[in-house]
Amino acid sequence: MSRTITFYKTSDGKCPIQDFLDSLPGKAAQKVTWVLKLIEDLDIVPSSYLKKLAGTEEIWECRITLGSNAYRIFCFFIENSVVVLTHGFTKKSQKTQKTEIERAEAYRKDFLERRTKP
Repeated sequence: MSRTITFYKTSDGKCPIQDFLDSLPGKAAQKVTWVLKLIEDLDIVPSSYLKKLAGTEEIWECRITLGSNAYRIFCFFIENSVVVLTHGFTKKSQKTQKTEIERAEAYRKDFLERRTKP
């Protein structure tokens, strides 16, 4: 089973995940690309790279570590075969900020609402 990765875009055409990827240094961008490829290709993705966030409504976290830096990309699934990436950030503390999770949930809600409208 392969998955397709797609980028969330806001109603005004902004793409938060693209902005995040563009801001990464070269090696980090390469590592992110490698992890996203795993998510597309592997039937079972190790939880060290992809993990559901506890206490959320279907928000998942792509986890990328490079040296001492930790990068996180939030995403959600549609019909198990499409992964929608919402946004990313550099993680600076143990706990993922609630504001980032809320942002991902708002993006998911927006995406689903606009997707079902004729």
